[in-house]
Amino acid sequence: MTTQSAAIPAFKPAGTSPALTASVLVTLIATVTIAGAWFFQLVLEILPCPLCLEQRYAYYLVIPLGALTAIAARSSAPRPLLLAGLTILVLATLANAGLGAYHSGVEWGFWKGPTDCSGPVVNLGNAGDLFSRLDTVKVVRCDEVQWRFLGLSLAGYNVLISLLMAAIAAWGFVRTAKR
Repeated sequence: MTTQSAAIPAFKPAGTSPALTASVLVTLIATVTIAGAWFFQLVLEILPCPLCLEQRYAYYLVIPLGALTAIAARSSAPRPLLLAGLTILVLATLANAGLGAYHSGVEWGFWKGPTDCSGPVVNLGNAGDLFSRLDTVKVVRCDEVQWRFLGLSLAGYNVLISLLMAAIAAWGFVRTAKR
């Protein structure tokens, strides 16, 4: 007669790799963030300015790259490949945090923004077309905050979220490099 403990091997959960954990977390955070941006735009009708749209590019890179890095980590891909994916995630999110900080500075009036979204409107077309264009064109300026919560604009929250994602990806990189 065998004891139950001898008949059932000890349960050992498979160790989750830091690269998998970091890439999944970054992908989830980026997906929720871009979905929130679309919600603000499409449901609440808070239209993005040109700098807001540029800040979305990093999310459009991070989401598929994070998913691919997670798949690679789950498939036990070579460490250099995982480190490369995590490095790009860190760099993309840090660059996006920098762009968000720049945009926040434009909103607070610390420096001037790009002329296409914070400068004077110079080309209104011909006079006959002017009134019809004014009825249809909504100019969204980069230096005017459309929404704030707890003193931060959406650009400010983008800085915080991007720094969080960069920290998670950097943690995954360091832990993966040490393995």
